[in-house]
Amino acid sequence: MRSVVTLLTDFGTADGYVAEVKGTILSRAPEAVLVDVTHDLPAQDVEAGRLALARYWRKFPPGTVHLAVVDPDVGSARPALAVASDGRFLVGPDNGLLSPALLVGGARAVVLPVPPSASPTFHARDVFAPAAAMLASGSPVDALGTPVDDPVIRRTAEARRLPDGAIEGQIIAVDRFGNAVTNLVAAHGGVVEVGTLKLPVRRTYADVTPGMPLALSGSSGLVEIAVRDGNAAASLGLGRGAIVLLRPARH
Repeated sequence: MRSVVTLLTDFGTADGYVAEVKGTILSRAPEAVLVDVTHDLPAQDVEAGRLALARYWRKFPPGTVHLAVVDPDVGSARPALAVASDGRFLVGPDNGLLSPALLVGGARAVVLPVPPSASPTFHARDVFAPAAAMLASGSPVDALGTPVDDPVIRRTAEARRLPDGAIEGQIIAVDRFGNAVTNLVAAHGGVVEVGTLKLPVRRTYADVTPGMPLALSGSSGLVEIAVRDGNAAASLGLGRGAIVLLRPARH
C-alpha cells in the first residue's frame, strides 16, 4: 500500500519552498502520495497550526505521515520531533505544534538528529522531509532518533463556569470566512454574549437573514460566531482571546 504524507506549513505557494520539501520526500520515498493540507497558515502562527492539525490528523488512515511545519525558532536549540500516535506518524518542530498527537495516550516522541549539512533556516527540507520519507518507507519511529519525555505541549484554554451559571470562554481562532471559533460547547442551545451582542445559538447559517450575526455549533462541536454571507471578525471586531459568554438554555 502506498503511504500517504500530508503537508501543513506557513510557507505559502508563491515561492519554491513547498516544492523543495516535496522533492526531498519523493526522492527518498517515490511511492508516497503527497497531500497538501494547507500552506496558507498565518506566518509563524504556531497556535493556528496546532488547531488546524487537531482537526484532521486522525481523519487520515493509520500509517499516514503528517509533516507539519510552523517553525519561528528554526535553527535554534529547539528540538526536531518525530511522533508515533494512534497508528499515525507526525514530524515537526518541538514548539507545541504537534500537541494534538502528543496528548493521546501511548504517544511516543523522538528527537531527530540535525545533520551538519542542514540549512539553519530550512529544517523542513533538510530534517523533517527526510524523516517523513523514512517513516513513509516503513522505518519505525524509534529508529529515527532518541526518546524524549517532555515535549512542548500546548492546550486550548478551558472555559469556566461563573457564579451566575454562565460559562466564560474565549475566541481561539478565526477561520478564512471570518468566523470566530470559541472554546465553548453548546450541545443544547443557549445564548452567546460577545460585547453588547446577545446571539441565540442557531443550527445553521441559513437560520438568519444575510448580513445578520449569529452563533452556532460548528463542525468541530465548538461554538462559532458568524455573520451570514459576511465576515464576523471584521464586522464585529473579533479576534483571538476575546471573551465570550454562553448562557445555557434552561430546560
